[in-house]
Amino acid sequence: MKSESSEARLDSVFLALSSQPRRTILKRLAIGSVPMAELVDLVGLSQPAVSKHLKTLEGAGLIVRGKDRQFRPSHVELAPMVAAQEWLGGFTKAWEDRLDRLSTLLEKNADLDQGSHPPERIDVE
Repeated sequence: MKSESSEARLDSVFLALSSQPRRTILKRLAIGSVPMAELVDLVGLSQPAVSKHLKTLEGAGLIVRGKDRQFRPSHVELAPMVAAQEWLGGFTKAWEDRLDRLSTLLEKNADLDQGSHPPERIDVE
């Protein structure tokens, strides 16, 4: 079981990733630091709105912003994304297992004569 703080961190990561402008900003920052004016142009929002998005990304631990007041370069932090990917990976495994069972069932039923045997049923949940 995960601790409350790791659950809260995961919540903040998914909240941050739920916004199209924040995903766009994050994708651009993954390439490298960029001036605020370029981010404003990229997402088509005002500078204060982009600043709020950057604060949300920073609060989720997805970016770290520098201290230079003129430029405030940002870079992407991978650890929160890894935690989110690991959490999602559990669902990937479950769906792969279901698809494997479905494939097995289809192969079995393909070998049966049409109409001579009712198709076998399988619970895929």
